[in-house]
Amino acid sequence: MRVTIPRWGSKREAAAFVEREQSWIGKQRHRLATQPIPADVVVPPDPDDVARAKQILPARLLELAAQHGLTVSRVSVRNQRWRWGSCSPNGHICLNWRLVTMPDWIRDYVLIHELMHLKRMDHSSKFWKLVAGACPDYQLARAWLRANYRA
Repeated sequence: MRVTIPRWGSKREAAAFVEREQSWIGKQRHRLATQPIPADVVVPPDPDDVARAKQILPARLLELAAQHGLTVSRVSVRNQRWRWGSCSPNGHICLNWRLVTMPDWIRDYVLIHELMHLKRMDHSSKFWKLVAGACPDYQLARAWLRANYRA
């Protein structure tokens, strides 16, 4: 969590505010975690979310890769503005830190999508058949992403 204080404020006042407003802060965090982010809002990276993403996303990606018999050469977590992920021909997969803020089934769809690029580096019908085989609800996940988020 980050507390921003005005120039004339003090760290002591900020700490006292956080202590005094724990209930309100908890409600706001819950509200933000359960409501989708409107498409026109740009969210700056939260250092806690980025750290959590760097811990969770590579581990989950490698777990899914093993389940599908795929090898990933490298995993990066980045602050990408327009993409949820990308995959290079040499097996380097980049993931958007914001994936950690999404429901697990949506996150898994994006990870599987990128993993299937290890088999096909395009978005042809053959590629989408690979995705459907690995993630049968992928169309629901794609629709959910379009309705609720923008990378």
